[in-house]
Amino acid sequence: MGVLPIEEALAAAEERGLDLVEVAPTARPPVVKIMDYGKFKFEEAKAAKAAKKKQHVIHLKEVKFRPGIDDHDFDFKTRHAREFLVEGNKVKVTMMFRGRQLAHVEIGRAVLDRVAEVLEDVGKIEAYPKLEGRNMTMVIGPK
Repeated sequence: MGVLPIEEALAAAEERGLDLVEVAPTARPPVVKIMDYGKFKFEEAKAAKAAKKKQHVIHLKEVKFRPGIDDHDFDFKTRHAREFLVEGNKVKVTMMFRGRQLAHVEIGRAVLDRVAEVLEDVGKIEAYPKLEGRNMTMVIGPK
């Protein structure tokens, strides 16, 4: 429409049954648009809701092990970790030590290495095993 006085622009908007919306207030002269503001806000909210629905939030799931874990328990827990990784979540693998087990940290490290080896087809190590107090932790993320 070009540059118009405010009164003319308001009259044109009212004539069409629409709103006069200021798009760029800092521009000289200010830029305005004739539109249905309620419909615009509704479409904007609808688009934001659709975008939020499509996004996937990555959670950190935890699987706890012990140094003397049996084969069946190991398979069961690694199966759960595999499911978490397939869903797109990160897995924190924790090796818990009690009492004299801390004297043989290498046994726990071997179990964590075995977990990483079993899960290498669906995940990659993001944080290598690290001893923190009585626990050794490792983080595996989805590929």
